[in-house]
Amino acid sequence: MLSDRLDALLPQTQCTKCGYPGCRQYAEAIAAGEADIDQCPPGGAAGIDKLARLLGRAPLPLNPKHGVEGPLRLAVIDESLCIGCTLCIQACPVDAIVGAPRRMHAVLASHCTGCDLCLPPCPMDCIAMVPVDPPRAWTQADADAARARSHARKARLVREQEENAARLAARAVAKLGELDARDDLTREQIDRKKAVVQAAIERARARREAQTK
Repeated sequence: MLSDRLDALLPQTQCTKCGYPGCRQYAEAIAAGEADIDQCPPGGAAGIDKLARLLGRAPLPLNPKHGVEGPLRLAVIDESLCIGCTLCIQACPVDAIVGAPRRMHAVLASHCTGCDLCLPPCPMDCIAMVPVDPPRAWTQADADAARARSHARKARLVREQEENAARLAARAVAKLGELDARDDLTREQIDRKKAVVQAAIERARARREAQTK
């Protein structure tokens, strides 16, 4: 598919600067004619040239509306200010930040894509983007590794959501059994409460099925 070939040329920083949630969505938009090839600051001029050659088009300058091309940067957390809120961990698209609630966090330099998505949610303003030292270019190997980490993170989030939904469903089912054992309610009251719980279970099941489609 064309979108696959386009995605393979993108840097996989998942920075959203192109206006899409990630590189894959941007590739699909280009393939569908809904986005242009000049919207990826991390890819820069070289990335635009690759996209142009694949599509048989003339290169374009980077659209400044989406940012400017610059050197590879990495996130660094000021340990003295970090309060362990985990908001940066939740924002990182490649699981490059590690830590626990109310504990100091740290950035795995080898995993960071320089997307800077961790900056806005930080309430302490304790994260800085610093140039890589020594300076180097973002490579295809970097992009491939970042893509794999992004996919792994998405799979983990889906798995955690499913596990949490299963726990909640189990509690709801247990609640149904508890209602039958209560002697302080009339049969009508029990049936009404069971109907409410059953409806909640069905809504949760419908949401899970919709998310997997």
